[in-house]
Amino acid sequence: MPLSHIILAISMALALAGCNRGGANAEAKAASSAPPTLLVAPEDVIALKPSSVATGPLITGTIQPDRRADLRAEVSAVVLAVLKESGQPVKRGDLLVRLDDTSIRDSLVSAQEAERAAGQAFDQAQRQLQRLNTLRASGMVTAQQLEDAEIRRNSTQSDLSAAKARVVQARQQLQRTEVRAPFDGIVSERKASAGDTAQIGKELVKVMDPRSLRFEGLVSSDAIQSVRAGQAVSFRVNGYGNQDFAGRIRLVSPTANPTTRQVEVLVDIAGEAPARLAGLYAEGRVEAASATALVIPASALVREGDKAWAWRVNGNALQKVALTVGERDPRRGDYVVLAGLADGDRLLRHPIATLKDGQVVQATTPAVAATASAAASSPVQVR
Repeated sequence: MPLSHIILAISMALALAGCNRGGANAEAKAASSAPPTLLVAPEDVIALKPSSVATGPLITGTIQPDRRADLRAEVSAVVLAVLKESGQPVKRGDLLVRLDDTSIRDSLVSAQEAERAAGQAFDQAQRQLQRLNTLRASGMVTAQQLEDAEIRRNSTQSDLSAAKARVVQARQQLQRTEVRAPFDGIVSERKASAGDTAQIGKELVKVMDPRSLRFEGLVSSDAIQSVRAGQAVSFRVNGYGNQDFAGRIRLVSPTANPTTRQVEVLVDIAGEAPARLAGLYAEGRVEAASATALVIPASALVREGDKAWAWRVNGNALQKVALTVGERDPRRGDYVVLAGLADGDRLLRHPIATLKDGQVVQATTPAVAATASAAASSPVQVR
């Protein structure tokens, strides 16, 4: 074979080998650029279903007890002991605070002695008047003497009445050195300690009835026409997460606050509310009207400017779906779906930024998903 033919054959073989290697590299590169399989656990998916959506004005405020008492000092004295701490239950009549009663007890003894002396003076004047009445019948006593005796009797009687009043007042003052619970409940706040000097009007303890909690809310005057007694109210309380509370409007104030232009609304809480709700901030909505609609959690909604979409699990693949959403429920944070989704659609609960339209989805158990996410070369898992 001529040398030129041999060289041509070798060149063609090398070119063919290069083409084969290029095709293999292209296929490998294409395979490496495909999105990995998405492992989805059951808790990563939510199924849409119609939900009741309440419409009405927003209501904000605090939870307060209907029965509460700020117990203050009614006498000036030193605090000897505080017998109950904040949070402790009390029964009506339980002793809560004891004040020093030394000076008041001395006043009581003095008033009792004055009462005794006034009683003796009255008895003596009464007997003297009776004797003079007897002698007057025989003509041995003048009318002036009889009148003077009657005046003394009346004067001593007035002194006795005043002395009895001072004794009653001293006893009342003595009772005020013992501060007792006015009703069954709990001590909501302790304001004094042993050794404090309690002036008249000083706060000592606060007592509340946890069974009488109510929602003291405020509603904008612009929406007050749609609010009336008896309407249902749904709300959430800061510190209690997504726990929903319900109640009904008991009273709507006839006047608005001149500064905030808001109207106070009192809401009775349905059922027995936890005692620790007192004083916490609450926010909800007056259910002036209700309707049924599809709602989507804010965590499943992806927004970019005016556009919104969600990632739907369609069989074994992801589908990016454009949405039209309505107003957001300020209480639950969900959005009303106006267009783009239907009842029963399954959505990713927490979509991530690296998802691709058409990406393969594989259902898995939570344990398998956790193992897969720990491996470096594992497919992507949604969390």
